[in-house]
Amino acid sequence: MMTRTNDAALLLGRLAIAALFLPAGISKLSNLGGFAASLAGKGLPYPDLLALLGAGAEVIGPVALILGVAPRLTAVLLAGFTVVATLISHSFWTYPEAQQAAQQTQFFKNAAITGGLLFYYVSGAGSLSLPEILRARAVTREAPVQS
Repeated sequence: MMTRTNDAALLLGRLAIAALFLPAGISKLSNLGGFAASLAGKGLPYPDLLALLGAGAEVIGPVALILGVAPRLTAVLLAGFTVVATLISHSFWTYPEAQQAAQQTQFFKNAAITGGLLFYYVSGAGSLSLPEILRARAVTREAPVQS
């Protein structure tokens, strides 16, 4: 019974994290030029390339989370993206005092998301994932029929 509960919790956690990233990624992908301009405005080199990579990570990563494929790679990709995005956009110590509290909240929210992704790195996707479902079906098909 505990395994089912753990697998359900892993699925819900994957869906919750994906719900954060996927809409943002689709929004950035649909306005790639605007996203690139915002990165250029922050002084980043190669803003067009970084915008494409960032939007791609925010779309491909959540899809991989939802399906439960390549959990370690997905966790590293999204954690890396989150750390970089946090340092670019939420370095609260660089903001005027009136904005620091709001940016600090965003900074630590992203730190918590990174922590959740590290848990995913260690725990894996569980049995409620596409690879495990396909593996279980393959084992069922290969099992000899008993007479």
